[in-house]
Amino acid sequence: MSRSVTFIGNGKMALALAKGLSTTHSIEVIGRTTEAVERFEASLGVAITKTLYQNADINNKNIIICVKPANLSEIAPLLKGKAEALYSVLAGTTLESLKSVDAHHYCRAMPNLAAETGASMTSLVGDTAIKTFALELFGTIGSVLWLSNEKELDIATALAGSGPAYLALIAEALCDGAVREGLKRDDAMTLMRGLFDGFGRLIQTTHPALLKDNVMSPGGTTAAGYGALEKGKVREGCMEAIRCAHERAKKL
Repeated sequence: MSRSVTFIGNGKMALALAKGLSTTHSIEVIGRTTEAVERFEASLGVAITKTLYQNADINNKNIIICVKPANLSEIAPLLKGKAEALYSVLAGTTLESLKSVDAHHYCRAMPNLAAETGASMTSLVGDTAIKTFALELFGTIGSVLWLSNEKELDIATALAGSGPAYLALIAEALCDGAVREGLKRDDAMTLMRGLFDGFGRLIQTTHPALLKDNVMSPGGTTAAGYGALEKGKVREGCMEAIRCAHERAKKL
C-alpha cells in the first residue's frame, strides 16, 4: 500500500531519496519558495504536494529532513503539529537536537554521494519502533545498516559518508600515475572506472587481504607497486583520515 513521505528541504539528497520512493509513496515537499519546490517537482518528474514553510503542517506525517544542519533551529519553530516520525540526514545533528521538531519517533541516517545512482551505503540509528520503515525508506537508494548508537554512526559517517571523497582521491591519483607513464587520459579513466566496478563486486564476498594476496605474485609488478604504497604510508593515511573525520563529526 502506498504511503506518504514529506521532505523538508529540496536539495540533492532529498531528490535522490524522492526518486527512490516516488514509485511506492506519495511525495510532499516543504520548501522556502514556490520556485524551489517547483524546480524539485520538475527534476523528479512526478507530481508532488508542494508546501511552503509558513504553511507547513507535519502532524502524523513521516518526515525526512534534508536541510543544512545550521538551518534546523530556524526551521523547527515553523513546523506545526507532531510528526509520526522524523528521519534526519543532517550530519552531526544528534537525536536529542532533532527533538526541536516535535515527533513521536526519531531516526538519524547518513547516506553518501552514491544515493544519486541508487547505490548509497546508508547507516542508521534511532528508535527501534521505526527501524523497519527506516530500512525500507533508505533501502530505496542502496544498502542500509542499522547501528547500535550515535557513536557508531559518527564512525560510519567517517567511513561510508566521507568515503567517496577518499576513493575519488585514489582514483584520480591512479589515473595521474598512468598518464605520467604515458597512457592517454581517456584510456586511463576508462581503465580506472572498470577497475572500480569490478573491485566493487569482488569486495562484496572477499576480504581485502585475500584480494591483495590473489593478485600479488612474488617479485611481480603488483608487489612493486604495493611496496610503493606502503612506503608512501597510504595505509596510515587512510586510517588517519577516518580518525580525523570521526573527530570532526563529533564536533559538528
